[in-house]
Amino acid sequence: MNYCAIDFGTSNSAVAVPDGTALRLAPVEGAYTTLPTSVFFNTDEDTREFGRAALAAYIDGFDGRLMRSMKSILGSPLADNSTDLGDGSAIKYTDVIAIFLDHLKRSAEKSVGAPIDRAVLGRPVFFVDDDPRADQMAQKQLETAARAVGLRDIHFQFEPIAAAFDYESRLTREGLVLVADIGGGTSDFSLVRVGPDRMKRVERKDDVLAHHGVHVAGTDFDRRVELTTILRELGYQTLDPEGREIPNRVYFDLATWHLINTVYAPKRVSELGLMRHLFTEVKHHDRLMRVVERRLGHALAAHAEEAKIGVAAGGETVIDLDEVEDDLRLAFDEAQLIEAGQDETRRIVAAARDTVQAAGVSTRDVSAIYFTGGSTGLAFLSGALAQAFPDAEAVFGDRLASVATGLGIHAQRVFA
Repeated sequence: MNYCAIDFGTSNSAVAVPDGTALRLAPVEGAYTTLPTSVFFNTDEDTREFGRAALAAYIDGFDGRLMRSMKSILGSPLADNSTDLGDGSAIKYTDVIAIFLDHLKRSAEKSVGAPIDRAVLGRPVFFVDDDPRADQMAQKQLETAARAVGLRDIHFQFEPIAAAFDYESRLTREGLVLVADIGGGTSDFSLVRVGPDRMKRVERKDDVLAHHGVHVAGTDFDRRVELTTILRELGYQTLDPEGREIPNRVYFDLATWHLINTVYAPKRVSELGLMRHLFTEVKHHDRLMRVVERRLGHALAAHAEEAKIGVAAGGETVIDLDEVEDDLRLAFDEAQLIEAGQDETRRIVAAARDTVQAAGVSTRDVSAIYFTGGSTGLAFLSGALAQAFPDAEAVFGDRLASVATGLGIHAQRVFA
């Protein structure tokens, strides 16, 4: 049977398939070879949409449930729970992951014109920080979802190591590369010895000098942007008449994709309505109630992500919150983005340093930093990492496809 390599990412996903003696990325949404990791259960039309189509259907106002960043729940108690789809039915979070994997598998099968039951799946260095048992559980949950869609022969490979394979395929001499794979949910680092002679080996364990990761990445920057910019306009960190900070749980939940729908529970909406007397500026409470009553939480989260991307592309942007209040617009620039994410940046850079230290080598021994993952498009973040390793060459791979390509290279070696 044929095989594939699946990069199931927190923010974006892709799948590589064999193409003769080479490999290629399979189209997974129209002509696109990557797609946002999103599923929309459209209860109006009793359909499911994936990727960009899922986000578009949600924004167009169809009734249903939008699920994003499903990978981030693996290993948590939430993974085996069920979630309401808005029509009286419910589905387990792990079943949502299986549905998304099935879409990737079917796309691969359509591309090669044959069934597929073998796969290499990528995984972060740590699904869950500082909890080996939960981390093992997360991989098991992902494997169970993959088997549920018909994959029988399954192998896992660390995502940053897969990215190293992609980088290695273009090298002419041996070197020591620090792979920085910074996606939506995790920042993973691997210090890998690479070279044209080494790439012929199937077993590369001895070439991996150290790997380390933290559960901090792009969605955490989105969350910070939303909290420090958008949700301040709804009362976050404001004070009540007695000088105490307004209870902040609702704001943290609104800024966390998989918790947004919990804010819409009738009991909770009623409780928020009774909090009006705590707001010294009633406009903040009015805006908060509009958001929960109109179910605008995902729209606000999308605005935060769009603002981050807009600033990363250069210059400043404007966050338009017309759906919350007419003419409510917020200016947002790189300085605000850097300030909002300074704690996350420090944690990511520290993880990179810890990786090299764990290998017992000097920062000067690192010949290159290979950047992959969507969040390496944040110039201030990749710049901070480059400054931490001033003697290393900064090399940028395909932010959304390097891991899938590297997993495909590994799949060729495993299944050949």
